[in-house]
Parts: sequence; structure tokens; C-alpha cells
Amino acid sequence: MRVVAGELRGRKIEAPEGKTTRPTTDKAREATFNALGSLGVVVDAHVVDAFAGSGALGIEALSRGAAHCTFIERNREALVVLQRNIDTLGLKDRATVVRGDALSQLVSVRKADIVLADPPYEFAQWDELLASTTADFVVAESDRDMTEELAGDGTAQKPAITGWEVTRVKRYGRAYVSFLQRLA
Repeated sequence: MRVVAGELRGRKIEAPEGKTTRPTTDKAREATFNALGSLGVVVDAHVVDAFAGSGALGIEALSRGAAHCTFIERNREALVVLQRNIDTLGLKDRATVVRGDALSQLVSVRKADIVLADPPYEFAQWDELLASTTADFVVAESDRDMTEELAGDGTAQKPAITGWEVTRVKRYGRAYVSFLQRLA
């Protein structure tokens, strides 16, 4: 896996062994960040890479001009690889690594413009994640279109998620990448 574009273009990113993380493909990362770049939201942004794994999403944001990235990860092996990636790429001064659960740690990140959320596919707590962030923009990678997630199913167990709109959805194999914007 490599950084797709920006100042670190072509540099190698290590990924943790095993199946505890599911790195975003280079193709999906490139398309996602090209779209974010066209919106003008990455340069000088404060980014959160929730469920960071290798840190590929946050590293791509830093490579493309983000001012700072907070990486949140709870898996010990992934944290070792993430820290090694940050050190190897010389990003220590623009990165903060937080060990813990993304939902509980996201609340403490007060300065965030964009949240990059690539949780395990079975993740179902999008309402909590969106309620936990101060960011106005969330990029959600999931096994389903977030338009359906925001709509809910009309039951008390899965009500609609209000205050957000899906502005873009693109499918890459099994993964859907959805751009969510906070409503004013």
C-alpha cells in the first residue's frame, strides 16, 4: 500500500497483519481524496481518522495538505504499525495518536473539520458517531449506502438520523464511501 498523492506520493504505508483491519484500497482512497480536494476541504483541515488501522486515510489527508490528523485506534498491533508509519513518514509534528474506542474518544477531539470513519463492516452505531463529532463533514466507509442509514427503518430500534445529509456515495467493490455534511 502506498500514499496515492501529495507531498508523500509513492511512499510505502505498512498494514497490520491479519484480518483485524481492512485497509481502504488505493483506488478508493484516490477517488475519495480527489473528490475532497475538489470540494476544497482538505488543505489546512484538522482531520480525525477514526478506526485508523494503518492510518492510510489520515496519512493521505496529511500528504494532501491537512494541517493535523488525530488517529484513533484501539487494536494494539494496529497501533504499533500506525505509529511506525507516522514516524517513518516524518509526520510526528502533525499527528496525534489516541488509543481507544473511536466512539468514546471522538467526543474529546474538539477541533475537527473532517472525520474519516472506516469502521468494521458490522458497525451499526453511526448515530452515536455523528452525534460525537464537532466536524461538519464525515467520510463514511461502510458495507452499505449511508443514505439508507440516515433514513432509518421507521422503528424505535432504528430511527432516522437527523441533522446530516448525504452529498455523495460511491461504491468500490463491497465498500460504499459516503460523504455526509452537517445541516446548518
